Amino acid sequence: MQMPHLRRALASTVLLATVTAVTAAPPGAHANGSTVAPRATAGATAADTSVAVDVRAGLATVPDTAIGVNHAIWDAELGTPAVSDLLKNAGVGMVRYPGGSYADIYHWRDHTAPGGYVAPNTDFDTFMAGARRTGAQPMIIANYGTGTAQEAADWVRYANVTKGYGAKYWTIGNENYGNGHYGTAWEADDHADKSPKEYAANVVAYAAAMKAVDPTIKIGAVLTTPGNWPDGIVGAGDSGTWNQEVLARAGSAIDFVDVHWYPGGSTAAEALTKPEQIEDAVYLLRQQLDSRIGISLTETNVGVGPNTQPGALFLADVYSGLLEQGVFTVQWWNVHNGIGTVSTVAGQTDYGDFGLLSSGNCTADGTVCEPPLNTPFAPYHALSLIGSFAKPGDQLVQAGSDNALVSAHASRKANGDLAVLLVNKDPDHEHTVALNYHGWTPAGQVPTVDSFTNGSAGITRTTAGTAGIQVLPAYGTSVVTLHPAAAETGLPKAPGRPVITTVSDRTAEISWPAATPGTKPIAKYEVYRQHGGASEQLGETTGTSITVRNLEPGRRYTINVLARDTAGGLSRASLPLTFTTTSPAVAPCSVRLRDTNDWGNGFVGDLEITNNGTAPVNGWTLTFTWPTHWQTVGSGWNATWEQTGTTVRVTSDGTLAPGASTTAGFVGAYSGPNVLPGIFTLNGNVCTTR
Repeated sequence: MQMPHLRRALASTVLLATVTAVTAAPPGAHANGSTVAPRATAGATAADTSVAVDVRAGLATVPDTAIGVNHAIWDAELGTPAVSDLLKNAGVGMVRYPGGSYADIYHWRDHTAPGGYVAPNTDFDTFMAGARRTGAQPMIIANYGTGTAQEAADWVRYANVTKGYGAKYWTIGNENYGNGHYGTAWEADDHADKSPKEYAANVVAYAAAMKAVDPTIKIGAVLTTPGNWPDGIVGAGDSGTWNQEVLARAGSAIDFVDVHWYPGGSTAAEALTKPEQIEDAVYLLRQQLDSRIGISLTETNVGVGPNTQPGALFLADVYSGLLEQGVFTVQWWNVHNGIGTVSTVAGQTDYGDFGLLSSGNCTADGTVCEPPLNTPFAPYHALSLIGSFAKPGDQLVQAGSDNALVSAHASRKANGDLAVLLVNKDPDHEHTVALNYHGWTPAGQVPTVDSFTNGSAGITRTTAGTAGIQVLPAYGTSVVTLHPAAAETGLPKAPGRPVITTVSDRTAEISWPAATPGTKPIAKYEVYRQHGGASEQLGETTGTSITVRNLEPGRRYTINVLARDTAGGLSRASLPLTFTTTSPAVAPCSVRLRDTNDWGNGFVGDLEITNNGTAPVNGWTLTFTWPTHWQTVGSGWNATWEQTGTTVRVTSDGTLAPGASTTAGFVGAYSGPNVLPGIFTLNGNVCTTR
């Protein structure tokens, strides 16, 4: 489910405050647990953007591996004290080695990569020394393309038995679906059979050999991110997609999956819309996985302005969005990458460099040179902001914005503070943001604001605005840190993560592990549905299970459970539960939609419609709604097809006899995760979806 904008929820709230004030009165507290900014005095500036933050809508807890980067053996600065210290200062907790596609030609024992360049002093021990200086865990890529299971097992033995490094995370290969099986080849692969079945068989063999040396390690397999090539494509001789084939054969042998995400975009403005796809992409990926399997996203970057402000804004939005969805590490490509095509982006020189730090090199003709070696580029400063915004142990909570050009994220700190990350993707205008809080009341002090703006040399820290109003600079990113109005002591602990017992089209039975009381006994549990930073309560109970009613068929819900004690104190939110209600079990019609042929950004859809009633249907209209705005119907047959917004109407003057079926088809297009619709109505009746 797309995080909804808050126009409907907040349209009736007009928030004004003095933006030049140096002190602020405590915001007014409401009975429902929300707070709003105080009304302004003369000279106030009206807010043009509303942001809601709801601490009752808990998302993931930040792990110590969350903030990651890539190292590459062709980078002579790999592991140097200067680079390691810069990464440490940015809060990096995981570093990946030996670097992208080089992993599938790299032989660790003699530190060679036939066909590629290996820089001096980039061997595994040097890398580990740098990782330890940074305070980061390693993620190591075992050579699948030109290596063997034995070579990988020997590497584990050297790392964890001989040297005692305790390297926990190991992936088998890099982008192995790029070996030519789907018609495009960039990844080395010496196997005669380049199918996902062969990759899966080798993952099983690698995992067995490596865990025989050290059973405590975690093994990752390469998958593709939903909505990114070759997602959806079934290769010649395969019975399913890359992900389906790999998981069917190797799912029981792995502990996590390793995906990359380069969503593209022909302009900076388009590229900066891509983070809105994250929730659906992770949702679709989780649908494919056993619940015990984690997700790592080990490469991402932006296609426009990679070392200027678009790269910084993209990084801040993407790291936050992925970590909110429970991805255990997000890793930028790359620490150093080198000069590319030089351009001007938002008034700044962009060197086309996908690195966080300058490589200090020049174009081939020597006319343009990068800043001195290791000068931080804009994305590095954004990474530093994320490193302070999302520290290990912080609980990310839901925030929503009513302005498509302003993204909002929030984290709740162990000491009770709340940090709000605001990303202004508008290159030309600042935005005055009204901040609304639910389940939490800010203190009256002027907040601390850490900002990185277009063209700045680094992050600035100041105290500015109020808890209710902040001015966000054009093309800027700010972290606003606020203290709570009262100390959070003696409260119950958060309940355990809820689980679904049963779900139907209208109800869901939910249960959860009991919370540990604080200084007062627990009086009840409250269940909230996440809704764009302003949750709605679905019910409450004195027990540890509840049946939630009056749900909508075929809709995705994310809920949290909180414990309230006898003094009214409220715990922190449980980890979230996401589920989708079903279609009606019995209905006057049934519909089956199949993706019969997919090519990565489009597909052929086949609809089968059945009349389950006892009377004929003379003329019919089938209606469904795409879950996202990036899905469209291009053309259709056997009926008349029309799309308005995200709603599709399929009409026919044909007759459907009782028990009879008819088919219609269409060509669909998508430019992001292709979440198929789950609910269809025929002449106004909700159908069973088969």
